[in-house]
Formats: sequence, structure tokens, C-alpha cells
Amino acid sequence: MTTTAPVDRIDLTGLTVAPDQTWGAVRLVPLLRPVPITDLRLHARLHDPDELSIVHTGPRSAYVSYVPHAFVASWTTDDTPAAAYGTQLRDPAASGEPSGIRLAFRRRMARRDGKQRLRFLPLHLAMEGYLALQFGGPSIAWQEWTRHAVTRGLSPRVEASYTGTAIPGLEDALRIFEIHPDQCGMVLYVADTLAAAFVVSHPDDYRALHPTLLQDFYGELLFQYAHLYPAAPSFTARLDDTAVASVADLRAQLAQARADWAALHTVMAGGLLADERRTVTPVYRMGRFTLSRFLPAFDPDTENHIGETITDDTGQLAYLKTFRLSAAQTRRGHLLSQLAAHDWDLDATATALGTDRRGITLRLANAGFGHLLRPDIIDACRNHARKLRNQATRSQRG
Repeated sequence: MTTTAPVDRIDLTGLTVAPDQTWGAVRLVPLLRPVPITDLRLHARLHDPDELSIVHTGPRSAYVSYVPHAFVASWTTDDTPAAAYGTQLRDPAASGEPSGIRLAFRRRMARRDGKQRLRFLPLHLAMEGYLALQFGGPSIAWQEWTRHAVTRGLSPRVEASYTGTAIPGLEDALRIFEIHPDQCGMVLYVADTLAAAFVVSHPDDYRALHPTLLQDFYGELLFQYAHLYPAAPSFTARLDDTAVASVADLRAQLAQARADWAALHTVMAGGLLADERRTVTPVYRMGRFTLSRFLPAFDPDTENHIGETITDDTGQLAYLKTFRLSAAQTRRGHLLSQLAAHDWDLDATATALGTDRRGITLRLANAGFGHLLRPDIIDACRNHARKLRNQATRSQRG
């Protein structure tokens, strides 16, 4: 399935917010699921640390990445509980492997791993969707574009990220934070900036997958903020002791405190939860569940998150994993979206972005797409910008 449809918001119905925990700049907000989803289970399949994964995405294209682990989803079709695949007996004997980097070739990002099991690469499913954005390049051979742009499009597309081990404080935070009995997910903030969200269907699966959060990849903003801000403030719930005269009053105060927690973190995560311009692409159907990935509107003035979900036939969220794009990644997505909306016509795109031909040319070059434009056009624009800067400098001195 390749059709896209707008998604109003990520629905966290069935999940409740628990009090947050902080360690340095890292704030983790547990998400509890009082009634777990039992007919969809997830477990991690760890890959060799020296393995480089290559996923073929088309006849002449491939997605290349270091993949520390994959998720395997198992489900049932008769509403009976599904066992986590990791609980089944397997041969523990390990075969001898030569040392050095190995290449693992896979046919697609999400692939059946059995009759009712699906292997998919967490977050790589979403990132592949971002990298494929307008991958084909110009739809019309305008004279400004190079032959490479017309024949090969944006190949290759490359984006950088940081593993959890590179984020100061994250490893200690994940090790010491309490895991609640009903916890099925978490929202991660760094310096009170939303960095990522992770939700699964069952508390046992979250406990098994909690360590993999350190092996996931995270955006540039998370890495920078972890270095710039040493600690996040603590939010302490205050009970009005003057209003407590009975056990019922105390229960009412606690219920209000929980409601305040939920309201606070709904506001803090508003950039992810309330994005009404997000689009979703269904990837795989698993019984009554659907695996999908989503892209934001690429608005430079707001938060932009990519991610993937598994929802059931009622829309209930069973799985969620998100990645916050950096400002530079958002600008690249915004430029590509605007170019595609105007058939890659530089003048029309420049007008839509409130600039001129020189401005859009320099934006494309600064965003890493300069190789798509003829070198003489870029050189002319840079020379003109240099002359303007020199004139401004002379005027200031005068």
C-alpha cells in the first residue's frame, strides 16, 4: 500500500501519564497501559555489532545503515494472546563468523519472518521514508538542473544521527529510572525539549525493549542540548493540605495531581501529538493491525517529527517510535516539498518562499543540494552575494 492520508493527531487513548523522572538534562515520562494489548507482541532481534545492513528499496536503489537491532512483531488473528517471540525455545549455539565488517542484504524494510511474524527495523522505516522524499528529482528537465539531477535524482541521500551511547546522561538515566509495572512506553525530553516517544503493546515487551533505547539513533538537537544544559528542573506535585479532611479528599487531591501531570505533558508534547498536517503511509497489514510510517508538514517554525506506528482496526495505538528532525533536516524537507509542489521550477518555488532566484539557489546549495544545479548558476549567485557583502562592508567603514 502506498497511498497517503492525513492524520489529525497521534491518539494516546488507553495510555496514562505517570510522574516524570529526571537525571541531568534527561527527563523521562512513563506511559502506562492499564489494559495491555495481548494479541500483538514485540521483541528485539539483536544484530552483530560489526554488521552493516543494506536494504534493497528498488531496482537501482538501496538503503544502507548500521542497524544494531530489529523488532519482530508477532500477532494472532483469533484474539488469543500472542507469545513474545523471544520466549520461544531456540538453538543457543552460535556459528563461527569471520572478523571484520559484514554486509547483510535484505529485500525490504519490513519483511515477514514467519507466518504471523514481521521483522522491521525500528526508526529506519521512518527514516527511509524521509530519505525517499522527492527522491526522483526534477519531473521536468529545466535548464538549471544538471544531467545528474534529471537522470539520478537525489541519489545518494545521506543523513546523520547520534546513537544513544553518544548522548551524555542517557545511559545512566535509562539504567536508574524506575520501570512501572504497567509501563508500556515513555516520552523522552532533553532540557525539556521533546526528543522521542516510544510505545509498545505490553508491559513485558517494554521491559525487554527498554535497553534498546540506548541503541536507537537520535537527532542532533538531543545531542546538543545534552551538552549545553546540565540539568532539567524538577516538577513537584503540591497537594492542598487545607482541603484534605478525609480519605475521600485525599483521593480527590491525588486525582487532581495526576490530571495536572497529564495536562502538563500533553502541552510539552503538543508538537508531536497535535500535528494536524502529518501524513501517514501504510506499510504492512498484520491481521487487525497496520504498520505505518508518517512524515510531518516540514514547517520550519514548528517541531517536526518522523516516526512509525502500529494501530489496530479501531485506531488504538499499539506501537509508536519517533525521531525529531533537526532544523537543517526540516529545511531540507521543506525545500524538497516546495520544489515538488511547483514542478521544480526555480522561479515559482522562489516566489512561494518569498525570495528570488538567487536566494533559492543559495538555499539549495547551503542545504546540500548544490550538486543538482549547474555550477555556473551557483557560482554566479555566490559572486553576487559576495559583492553585496563587500559593498555593505565598505559602506559601514565609510
